[in-house]
Amino acid sequence: MCGRYASTRAPADLAGLFQARWDPRETLAPSWNVAPTDPVWAVVERKDRGTHTVERRLRAVRWGLVPSWAKDPGVGARMINARVETVHEKPAFRRALAKRRCLLPADGFYEWRTERAGDDGKTYKQPYFIRPEDASVMAMAGLYEFWRDRAVADDDDPAAWLTTATVITTEAADAAGRIHPRMPLALDPADYEAWLDPAHQDVNALRALLHTPADGRLAVRAVSTEVNSVRNNGPHLLEDAPAR
Repeated sequence: MCGRYASTRAPADLAGLFQARWDPRETLAPSWNVAPTDPVWAVVERKDRGTHTVERRLRAVRWGLVPSWAKDPGVGARMINARVETVHEKPAFRRALAKRRCLLPADGFYEWRTERAGDDGKTYKQPYFIRPEDASVMAMAGLYEFWRDRAVADDDDPAAWLTTATVITTEAADAAGRIHPRMPLALDPADYEAWLDPAHQDVNALRALLHTPADGRLAVRAVSTEVNSVRNNGPHLLEDAPAR
């Protein structure tokens, strides 16, 4: 499971890195503690409504996929992850896998391990920050979906639509696997184009893109337990954990 991550790079930098258009009127603050239902950056490719040409864009979405058929958006909090092994089968994800795929940029992600404090037998949850060794951006494979709020009458009203996304997860690579058995699936840059292309709808070929190029190239570091609370944010969360 990936339940928390960091995303601190400026949108202009992300747009350049992924060769995507970005509307400067759309902004998100950098976050060292991205949590479910938070707004996050996603790289998507869609047809422009005016020109009908496919464009790659950086846009803000909400983390936690809400299927189009959901009665209310509350289900999104339970759909922050999609397992690579079953993503093509699950009703909540299979249509998005065929038609609505994205990249979710991250600096790295957090996982927790239960550890002992001293000799008294007490335990605590120690967070670890896991990132690429070269500190490059993780392009987490994701899916996105549109949900229509029927309480808003006008289809053209932006308030009528909610755009949400989920992170695809896989078995953890060696470095991350010492902490947790699952991890986000980061795509190889060579696969970005095929993954994002909305015309590419061969599910078997798409699943073949979902391998783990970061295997063996991850850095793992114990960090401040302040990250345990979603109320805390800031670069201090990545400071080395004090010895116990």
